[in-house]
Amino acid sequence: MLGPVLLAAARSDSIRRVVSAAPVTRPVVDRFVAGERLDQAMTTVRTLTGRGLEVTLDHLGEDVTDRSEALRARDAYLELAEALRVAGLGERAEMSVKLSAFGQALPGGEDLAYANVLPVVEAAAEAGTTVTLDMEDHTTVDSTLAILAKLRERFPATGAVLQSYLHRTEDDCRALAGAGSRVRLVKGAYKEPASVALQDKHEVDRAYVRCLRILMAGEGYPMIGSHDPRMVAIAQELARRCGRKSDEYEFQMLYGIRTAEQERLAEAGHRMRVYVPYGTDWYGYFMRRLAERPANLAFFLRSLATRD
Repeated sequence: MLGPVLLAAARSDSIRRVVSAAPVTRPVVDRFVAGERLDQAMTTVRTLTGRGLEVTLDHLGEDVTDRSEALRARDAYLELAEALRVAGLGERAEMSVKLSAFGQALPGGEDLAYANVLPVVEAAAEAGTTVTLDMEDHTTVDSTLAILAKLRERFPATGAVLQSYLHRTEDDCRALAGAGSRVRLVKGAYKEPASVALQDKHEVDRAYVRCLRILMAGEGYPMIGSHDPRMVAIAQELARRCGRKSDEYEFQMLYGIRTAEQERLAEAGHRMRVYVPYGTDWYGYFMRRLAERPANLAFFLRSLATRD
């Protein structure tokens, strides 16, 4: 299976150099990443919202190695929040952050990440929007959920991501299914050991449905992060059974993947949010997108085969 190989490559500096230097890489990356600059990302936001879609923006960066990098990540999000405020897009665009970019893995990382992300959440509120904390590998889950709890004391709309392939996630869903809680449920895109995560795709899918049932039956706001047509259909049926209105949950999909389906769902009256990454540190994100779906990898390999 190529998936685990690609996930391991996502953290390889030597492979990063090779992939980044390949002439065909940039055009393929552009399918999944909305540019390296904030103004390019904002152009994409206006285009998507003009089509009836909503957006969450991710300034790419993770696994920072010193505090100065964490401060740069904070400042990039503060700039993004201000851009959304000035453009009046707070009701249509929110922000997604990876706490590793805010120093979570550094000494004293939990306190450092909280100190860096707090002003971003404050700025998001001033812009009329909110922040969702992306989930990374299993070693960060407890720290991320602890930071979430502190942020929600002042900013209850702060969201979190849960990954169905982790053995613990059903319990986490129960804990976060209360009133006001916002949870994006995904399958998971990191290479994890069998001791903490399901390895079989069908088992991951079944776990996703179990978690989705918990969230839909709860009092929170489920965000269905999936491109899988079966999961989209199941989510709609569960929402119907639970008596949820169309504004009491939403679908989320990645920029550049199943764009026709994104627009179809929006036109059918569903809330459809597009996850839009931007920035120069695109490599890890790009490799995980290749690992997730064979179609993404095939797209990249065709580009390599047909390069000038």
